[in-house]
Amino acid sequence: MHKALTHQQYLELVAAMIEHDKHYYDENKPVISDYEYDQKMHELRHYEAKHPEHIHPDSPVQKVSESATQGFVQRDHLAPMMSLANTYSEEEVASFLQRVDKLLGTSNVAFCSELKMDGTAISLSYRKGKLVYGLTRGNGHKGDDVTQNLKTIPSIPLELHGHNWPDEMEIRGEIYLSLATFHKLNQEREEEGLELFANPRNAAAGSLKLLDPKLVARRHLQCVCYGIAYTEPPVATQHELHQTLRRWGLPTAEAHHLDVSSDLQGIMAFAKAIEGKRPHLPFEIDGIVIKVDELALHAKLGATGKTPRFAVAYKFAPEQARTKVLDITVQVGRSGVITPVAELEPVFLAGSTIARATLHNQEEVARKDIRIGDLVVIEKGGDVIPKVVSVDYAKRPSSSHPWRMPKACPACHTALVHREGEVAVRCPNPTCEGQRVRRIQYFASKHAMDIEHLGEKVAALLVDHGLVETPSDIYRLTETDLSQLEGFKEKSIQNLLTSINASRKPTLAQFIMGLGIKYVGRETAELLAERAHTIDALIAMGKEELAGMEGIGEKTAEAIFAYFRSAQNITELQRLLAAGVHPQAPKRKVAGHLFAGKTFVITGTLARHTRDEAMRLIKERGGHVSNSVSSKTDYLLLGEEPGSKYDKAKKLSVAILSEDDFETLL
Repeated sequence: MHKALTHQQYLELVAAMIEHDKHYYDENKPVISDYEYDQKMHELRHYEAKHPEHIHPDSPVQKVSESATQGFVQRDHLAPMMSLANTYSEEEVASFLQRVDKLLGTSNVAFCSELKMDGTAISLSYRKGKLVYGLTRGNGHKGDDVTQNLKTIPSIPLELHGHNWPDEMEIRGEIYLSLATFHKLNQEREEEGLELFANPRNAAAGSLKLLDPKLVARRHLQCVCYGIAYTEPPVATQHELHQTLRRWGLPTAEAHHLDVSSDLQGIMAFAKAIEGKRPHLPFEIDGIVIKVDELALHAKLGATGKTPRFAVAYKFAPEQARTKVLDITVQVGRSGVITPVAELEPVFLAGSTIARATLHNQEEVARKDIRIGDLVVIEKGGDVIPKVVSVDYAKRPSSSHPWRMPKACPACHTALVHREGEVAVRCPNPTCEGQRVRRIQYFASKHAMDIEHLGEKVAALLVDHGLVETPSDIYRLTETDLSQLEGFKEKSIQNLLTSINASRKPTLAQFIMGLGIKYVGRETAELLAERAHTIDALIAMGKEELAGMEGIGEKTAEAIFAYFRSAQNITELQRLLAAGVHPQAPKRKVAGHLFAGKTFVITGTLARHTRDEAMRLIKERGGHVSNSVSSKTDYLLLGEEPGSKYDKAKKLSVAILSEDDFETLL
């Protein structure tokens, strides 16, 4: 049964899922398991099936959500690159088989089952047998051109073997890391004080998006190919296609990892056998993919939304383990929020040893009644951040007692505060060492100043040794300073100093992000950078001017205004600039363009531009992009399947542009 959502709950869930997609696709740092994600997607699909008139144009159900990566050129896929629908039970697989039978009007369909590699999807374009380019999935229509990085993978042939290959085609596959390579990579990162990769999938996706192919080569990525697109395959079935790809010199699944069956029992028997072998495989899988074996039927079955009707993924249940809670500690966030953490008896789960699991907040601990000494079930579904799923209350020690949030901060011993109406418990001391560590870590993060070798462990060492109190101190570090740090050798020292120097010319938006102003995220930082153009102009902005900017609410405007009225903050800003940090103004806009000073809203799916690309084109010409239609909106850029923004724009007599109109005005 699906939870019945109200319209408001649906909109909130869409917004939450868009954020989860950013974590998963853009940052390679998912914060919920694949299973949890899929259950939430089921709720969205159920609501949208019942209320098609309310479908949000940005709903992740309607489109693939991976966005473009800065530093890579985007190219069109020759054929759309879709994502699979997921199933978790035998009943759901049976429903898929029944749908296929019904659509084809027969009950004698053969299915090819193969391993579902837990990696990142890729498309290889070959012309006359030679590799022309390789793309990531992107939004399904366009992907990042990562050809140079793919050329570092020895198993991908630059020229196909044999003959009988089509003149032009796209080969579909998956890039992944072996478990042995993944563990070695994380061991090296730990020695260098870098943040560890959560799992092999994240490591593979992150490695493929590195801008230096030499660094990619050191990651020892691997590839497996499973499909052909754009052209008529030279064989009749999916299982034969694997053999053909192998003859062409492409890496494919082993023969014993494929199965052809015409009934549910055969498919589920193969799934069960593979699940039993899963812990012993040298790479990560998260299920099997079930495809109609006869390739000619794929086009006949077609697709719905962003998923093909000829295939489905059967995902294995999240891996779980039982272990003991040795202690419940708390950690301090950069804004002073205190988070409880379960310290666990180390247990091996999903390819790594788990010794800690976040408990989120005191209400979560109370709801699950997690206590020190409890035997608990932990899960790393999708191999992300481990969490406590349940408690074995029958095995609870008689001496146990409910956990209570400490009264004082563990880092600075200041009395904690719990404001009415908030879940969070906070340390109110702005000079708290724990908060300083998190602020330094945030300042150095990818979307802020992007100081690659300055993760949480290094930040903690720098603060603990008194070398860094505020971000500006980072730019005064020397070899002598860093040599004091435990485990820091010549290579680690040079890596960190090189990364620090490379960050001295951030974009103005990155610099604003790094300041850590309350309520200011990436989009707001970009809006501020575009409007102000310099940090001095931003400091001089009044509260009314800030609040009047499209996309910035009153609360955010007040927080920005207050930040720059703090003498302490201004002093730190001056120290950063004096240390040689020079924020770069946004690229100069196209002078005198029609878009200059105009506010746009985009709705629906554009055929020839990604949303990010359209936003960039508008901003380069001096325009602004807002999320909501209002009386201040000048243009609504209209894509396919628009939502309620279209109705509101018509009601307010906002000028509506088709994509053709948009390109003409460009």
